[in-house]
Amino acid sequence: MELQGKRAFITGGSKGIGAAIAIDLAKLGCHVAINGRNDDDESQAVLQAIEQAGSIGHMVVGDVAKEEECNRCVDEAAAAMGGLDILVHSAGGPAWGNIEDCQKETWLEAFDIHVHAAYYLCRRALPLMRKNSEGAILLISSVAGIRGVPNALAYATVKGAVLQFTRSLARDTADDNIRVNCLAPGVIRTRFHDAMTPEAQAHNLAVRIPLHREGTPQDVAEAARMMLTNEFITGETIVIDGGTSMQVCR
Repeated sequence: MELQGKRAFITGGSKGIGAAIAIDLAKLGCHVAINGRNDDDESQAVLQAIEQAGSIGHMVVGDVAKEEECNRCVDEAAAAMGGLDILVHSAGGPAWGNIEDCQKETWLEAFDIHVHAAYYLCRRALPLMRKNSEGAILLISSVAGIRGVPNALAYATVKGAVLQFTRSLARDTADDNIRVNCLAPGVIRTRFHDAMTPEAQAHNLAVRIPLHREGTPQDVAEAARMMLTNEFITGETIVIDGGTSMQVCR
């Protein structure tokens, strides 16, 4: 897919991985709309970076953990850009705890923002993409959805569901030339990484990550670019984790 002139909507685009993807797409000529729960200093900084890249940016405020907000946000983004070619669902958040510690509310909230939001957003976006000759959807999962992670039952479960949602939707939309792919980041320098203890960060570098560094949002954005532009990849997941998930033990 040639990105110049394409219209992209990125949920969670005001922070971290979503922001990096939004700015990278703007540099490649995309018209970009970002979503966040608040129009704050962080979102304005991303919009400024989009404009500095020579593109046009729009802020769509909304909580995509809710069905009606998903529908409104997609409609608002498409109206602002004159259509929709690319959807990236990057909004999300942690959900810690084992089966005894994870409360029902945490479990349900994790499904709302990671799984139900993907369903609602894609369902609303697909008719808009079918008006074009092609389309691309990119979902953000995690290595937690591929490998066992302690004390993250809800998070790992929903991120695993995103992997299968990607494959199933990709098969259903292939006849429309709409590709659906997924990224599974490992430890990335975002606000979630910042919340780790110094001991946990040191353990990651020394033991868990064979490349001995954390990933950056830009590392993920570069993989996103490849998944969005390559016209012969669909239904696939790329892991960006510095080798964390490929080792048996250390």
